[in-house]
Amino acid sequence: MDLYLLLVTVASTMFTLLCSKIFSIVYAKFIVQENKIIAYSSSSPPSPKSSLPRNCIHDVFPSFHGADVHREAIQMFSCFFNNEWIEKVVEHLSKRFTDVRQRLNVLAEKSVISLESERVSMHDLLVQLGRDIVRKQSTEPGQRQFLVDNREICEVLADDAAGSRSVIGIIFRGDEIYMSERAFEVMSNLQFLRLNVGPDGGGEAFHLFGEPSYLSRKLRLLDWSYFPMTCLHCIPNPELLVELIMYGSKLEKLWDGTKPLRNLKWVDLSDSKNLKDVSSLSTVTSLQELDLTGCSSLVELPSSIGNAIHLMKLHLGECSSLVELPFSIGNAIHLEKLDLTGCSSLVELPSSIGNATNLEFLSLRSCSRLVELPSCFGNIRNLEELDLSDCSSLVGVPSSIGNTTNLKHLKFSRCSSLVELPASIGNLHKLYSLILKECCKLEVLPVNITDCSLMKSSPEISTNIKSMYLSGTANKQVPSSIRLWSRLDELSCIYDVHLSYYENFKEFPHVLDILTGLLMSNTEVQESSPWIKRISRLCQLVVKGCKELLSLPQLPSSLSELDAEDCEGIETLDFSFFNQKIALNFANCFKLNKEARDVIIQTSTNYITMLPGKEMPNYFNYQANGGSLVIKLNERPFPSPMICKACILLVSKDEVEAAKGQRVYVHHRIKQNSLDVPCNRSELVLFRPLTERTSVHL
Repeated sequence: MDLYLLLVTVASTMFTLLCSKIFSIVYAKFIVQENKIIAYSSSSPPSPKSSLPRNCIHDVFPSFHGADVHREAIQMFSCFFNNEWIEKVVEHLSKRFTDVRQRLNVLAEKSVISLESERVSMHDLLVQLGRDIVRKQSTEPGQRQFLVDNREICEVLADDAAGSRSVIGIIFRGDEIYMSERAFEVMSNLQFLRLNVGPDGGGEAFHLFGEPSYLSRKLRLLDWSYFPMTCLHCIPNPELLVELIMYGSKLEKLWDGTKPLRNLKWVDLSDSKNLKDVSSLSTVTSLQELDLTGCSSLVELPSSIGNAIHLMKLHLGECSSLVELPFSIGNAIHLEKLDLTGCSSLVELPSSIGNATNLEFLSLRSCSRLVELPSCFGNIRNLEELDLSDCSSLVGVPSSIGNTTNLKHLKFSRCSSLVELPASIGNLHKLYSLILKECCKLEVLPVNITDCSLMKSSPEISTNIKSMYLSGTANKQVPSSIRLWSRLDELSCIYDVHLSYYENFKEFPHVLDILTGLLMSNTEVQESSPWIKRISRLCQLVVKGCKELLSLPQLPSSLSELDAEDCEGIETLDFSFFNQKIALNFANCFKLNKEARDVIIQTSTNYITMLPGKEMPNYFNYQANGGSLVIKLNERPFPSPMICKACILLVSKDEVEAAKGQRVYVHHRIKQNSLDVPCNRSELVLFRPLTERTSVHL
């Protein structure tokens, strides 16, 4: 009951603020309606049925109708631009309103909208209010400014005569829609059109009676997923178009010839698998973002792409037929992100890529035919992340990479032909992470190596390293520069690394003060060194698969995760756990003695604990078979907070296969005086039982 009263108080305060900030309404006059509004705004999230009576809305907000200066903008946001990026809203509405940014700031100051996270968002209550006022414009949906109801949209688009010049925007999200070929003829003022079908519908969700009629030349936004035509004949005059989204379309080309597209800034043609020709974009000089992800039939980009000098983001991931980038790409001097992931036919990058000096992110992941990077690559001095993972043909990188001094993340995982990295990589003083997992031919290496079995020592490198990966190496030396690695917070040393490596840390006490994660999985260590307890900030300790490990020493109280799964030899624990937010995993630790099990079971933790067992421990007083357990609590007042501990014995039956990744959920529900008291939900992960063992898991 206390919680309920608190929520009502907060909602009442919010309502008072809403009235005074937006509409200058006297709060006391509307006490009856207030209760209804509070009931609506307090639901989280609101129930589909928790809508307000329309008369109630207009009784509470009578002055809303007189707010002509902002009314149309509010209707726009409630019907079309809610949760849209501010930058796009400003551009789309620039022809309709003067000084759009100032108008947004005024509405935000009045709490009509929020401008957090670079998006325009509006409360559900105001969305309903704005849409209701649009609905009152006419009893005929086709005579209103905006159409947002799916049923009404289907009726209007199926009838040639149902639409009108009044329609500005249509937004449809559904599974199926029938359309007359002449449905848009009379909508000469249509500016914003979104037709989004569900993911299961695909192109078959649109039932067109012939090709669609011409769309308004005033159109500024077209978002038509799974567009069923092969060409955009329905937009003969796209000169005012600002944003074009054709996700999953059947387009093979955009237009015949070129069109005036000087206002077009955002284009998304992703997953248009039949798209072969984008030469129509040659006039898009204002383009800022182009998404061609998944356009697997696209062989080349037109050289005119270099005319888009304002281009900032270019997505070409999974364009598996793309053979090369045009040399003119170097003209895109404002390019910040270039994604070429999965371009498996790409052989090389043009040397002009060095002119893209503002590039910050470049992904060449899975470009399996890429042999080398151009020598001028080091000119991209603002590059922060470079991903060359799974470039199986990559032999080396140019020494000029040492000039990309802003590089923070460098990934070479599974570059199976990579033989060496240049010494200049030591110049990357801002490098946070360097990953070379499974680079099986790599012989000359700087640092952070995984599965590079020839490496025996770590040379000096960036002092900004945060994560150090030495998995599967013969590395036995700690680089002396580690004393300067003030950002290091995780050390990974997986697969047969000798404990002597860790023992070297005694010479660098600074490291013990900054490490937060220590991974020693699958090693042959029999005991963990007692100096681990001196790692005062240690949060995660992973000794998974250390089959020879017999015991664990005292661990620091900061520890929040201990993973000892498959430590088959561990028998004892020489300590207790003090952190109530610790997660413990002792799955398949079958040799744990009774004292160790008692410590684990009786540890007061709010998180998951896993260990093997054949029967329910007596520690748990209330027990039952099946999927539920009812406990009758004493009638004395509950403590605050009240903590419950639940234990589940999982039994694998012959007909049920426990697959990896399955989850078991524990739901708590408390009833007092016939009222449900909300409780948090706990989650247990069901690990896969080993088939050669007969034990079940607890």
